[in-house]
Amino acid sequence: MKKISSTLAVAGMFILGTTTASAAMLQEEAAAQASKGFTQVLKEQFIQGGPAFMGIVLLCLILGLAVAIERIIYLNLASTNSAKLKQQVEDALASGGIEAAKEICRNTKGPVASIFYQGLDRAGEGLESAEKAVVAYGGVQMGQLEKNVSWLSLFIAIAPMLGFMGTVIGMIAAFQKIAAVGNLSASLIAGDIQVALLTTVFGLITAIILQIFYNYIIAKIDSIVNDMEDSSISLIDMLAAHKK
Repeated sequence: MKKISSTLAVAGMFILGTTTASAAMLQEEAAAQASKGFTQVLKEQFIQGGPAFMGIVLLCLILGLAVAIERIIYLNLASTNSAKLKQQVEDALASGGIEAAKEICRNTKGPVASIFYQGLDRAGEGLESAEKAVVAYGGVQMGQLEKNVSWLSLFIAIAPMLGFMGTVIGMIAAFQKIAAVGNLSASLIAGDIQVALLTTVFGLITAIILQIFYNYIIAKIDSIVNDMEDSSISLIDMLAAHKK
């Protein structure tokens, strides 16, 4: 009985010592990770994920951000004070006629001013021609606003798919190692599984970042389009009042 108690005591001390050593090692690893900068950790994780799929995912992020930044700049430049423009056009129509109003639109940037100019340019042919010109050119301006947005949605879709593909390939490599060795060992496949999961993480991060920009761009486009439609109706009303 004393021998069994001694054996259990030794085993308990060994397990306790092993657990304490493992905890100390984990604490040391956590402290080492904390001491590194975010950029250094991100770089190491990127390298561990493998250059093949991680590089493609990074390319999707770079191209997507380039498209998003270009669209945001374009849409912000396209946004104008339509209420001020409508008032200026109305005053110009009352004081100087169609040509004065066209001059106001010619010197104003943005799709609303361009639509106004096209409608005023056809105003001499009648209200119906002016309305058709406004509708037709409104479609052209809407196409300009939505330019390259489809590429952004493409990058959002394929980034996580590439990550999942990297994960599947990594898991296949892990199972091939298991089949070759003949036994299941965590240390044998841990590296392949880590690489596989890293590709998925970076793919999802890329998609999340680009999705935020995409939603902002779509909301901005909807706001400008609504402004264009409201301003077009106001222009036709102003032309109808001017013809009387």
